[in-house]
Amino acid sequence: MRLGALEAGGTKMVLGVFDGRMKLLAQTSIPTKTPAETMPQIIEFFAGQKITSLGIAAFGPVNVRAGSADYGTILNTPKLAWQKYPLLKALSEGLGVPCRLDTDVNAAALAESMMGAAKGLKNCLYFTVGTGIGGGLYAEGQLIHGLLHPEWGHVLLTRHEEDPLLHGVCPYHPNCAEGFAAGPSIQARWGVPAKDLPEDHRGWDIEAYYLAQLCADALMTVSPEAILLGGGVMHSGQLIVRVRQHFLRLVNGYIDQEYLPEMADYIKPPALYPDSGLYGAGYLARSARKK
Repeated sequence: MRLGALEAGGTKMVLGVFDGRMKLLAQTSIPTKTPAETMPQIIEFFAGQKITSLGIAAFGPVNVRAGSADYGTILNTPKLAWQKYPLLKALSEGLGVPCRLDTDVNAAALAESMMGAAKGLKNCLYFTVGTGIGGGLYAEGQLIHGLLHPEWGHVLLTRHEEDPLLHGVCPYHPNCAEGFAAGPSIQARWGVPAKDLPEDHRGWDIEAYYLAQLCADALMTVSPEAILLGGGVMHSGQLIVRVRQHFLRLVNGYIDQEYLPEMADYIKPPALYPDSGLYGAGYLARSARKK
C-alpha cells in the first residue's frame, strides 16, 4: 500500500507518499502556478511513486460534496487560473487510482484527531491563521461540510476599540475574522508583516482579541473538545497565551469551569504543524481505498 498525499496550497503544492501505517516515505513540493504548468508535475511524481490511492487536501473554496457532478472542483478562488478547475477529476483520470478530496483545514483537523494534538477526542476544531483564516471541524468522528464547507474566516467579529483599522481588509465583509486577524490585516494595520512585529508590540494583544472572539464563537456554536491554532501568524510565542486570556474574559464564566478544560489543553498548537494537512491527505487516501 502506497498512499499518495497532496496538500494543494495557493503558494505551493506539497506532495507525499505514506505506507499503510502512515509512515512518510517520500516528500517534495512544487510552486503553485497555472494548472497547465503544475498538474503535469504532480501526476509525474505520483505516477513514479506507484501510489495505490490519492488524498487531496485542497485550498478553497472547493466542492467537497462527494457524488455531486463537480466534486473536487475549485470554485471562486482568488487564484484566477484555478477557478472552476476540476482538480480531483484531473488527478483521478491522470493517475487511475481511487481519490478523495477535502479542504486543507479539514484534512489538518483529521490528522490532528488521528495522531496529533487532538488524538483520542471525538471533536476538535483546527484554525489556520496566515494569509487567510480557515477552519476545519472534526465532530463525532466525521469531517463537517454542510451546504458547502464552513467558512470560519468570515465569522463576524466586534472591532477592538483601539484598532487603528476602522474596518477589516476583507473585500466582502468589513468586520470578519479574516479581515481583522489574517496576515494582510496585520500588514495594513502596522505597516510590517507579522513576522517582523516585535514580541512586545501592542498589535499582538489586538490580534489575540480577535482570535479569542473566534474561539469563543466556536465554543458557543459547535462546542469542540479542543481548538488548535496553526498557521504562520501563530509564530509569536506569546500570542496563544494572550488568546487564552482574552477567551476566558469573553466566556465570562458562562461555561462552568468543571466542564471547560485547562486552557493549555483546550486552546493549543497543532502537534503536526506544518505537515498537518499533508498527513490529513494521507488519511484521506487511506479511506479512498476502502470505498
